[in-house]
Amino acid sequence: MSTSDDLIETNSVDEREIAKFAAMAEEWWDPNGKFKPLHKFNPTRLKFIREHVIKHFGIAKTTKPFAGLKLIDIGCGGGLLSEPMARLGAQVTAIDAAEQNIKTAKAHMEKSGVLIDYRHAKVEDLIANHAGQFDVVLNMEVIEHVNNPQEFLKTALKLLAPKGIMFIATINRTQKARALALFAAETILRWLPEGTHDFEKLVKPEEILTVLRADASLSITGPIGVSYSPLSDKWSLSNDVSMNYMIVVEKT
Repeated sequence: MSTSDDLIETNSVDEREIAKFAAMAEEWWDPNGKFKPLHKFNPTRLKFIREHVIKHFGIAKTTKPFAGLKLIDIGCGGGLLSEPMARLGAQVTAIDAAEQNIKTAKAHMEKSGVLIDYRHAKVEDLIANHAGQFDVVLNMEVIEHVNNPQEFLKTALKLLAPKGIMFIATINRTQKARALALFAAETILRWLPEGTHDFEKLVKPEEILTVLRADASLSITGPIGVSYSPLSDKWSLSNDVSMNYMIVVEKT
């Protein structure tokens, strides 16, 4: 007989992917290091998250608009999103399957003076340990690194509280993304170490939308493209979802 907790027994962790990021953990906060693309991408996704959370919850635009909100950052890495979320006032829980990432995140947190509940864990652990649900769930640049992305997403949705909002960001599985986001970025421009992304593990928007549309309690916005301009050296929202894209999920 199946139960609602069946997904607890699944394992979203791909040990090869964990090893990749554990090996680079010390460089998370170096703006010119191996995570330089994320540092450049961060302002765009931070603004996107902030604006959607404020609109979703009808919050006044104060210096700490996220005050009173419980937020979880799944696959937090070194905390590049977790820390800004805490500064906005959120009560932040941040998890990562690579223990070295969590150690790096905690060390930086101690210097920054913010308070974040960092945990070496995967989404299944939180469900199994009855960690509760969250008003805001960040599922950013992680789904392309897990085993069985659709099952991972179903499990992550269990963490989303009623009236909550989830953000998903990833890279599309297209030939354009293979050429530019993977080959050019990793092999030619050296923005990322070679092998950071596996083309076959990239996720198309429709594969995510299939899971989301199966839940009648969810309202979906997107996919929304995110594009890089070499001339301005900046990322911005766009109508082009052939490479990077984001999806917003609101629960009724």
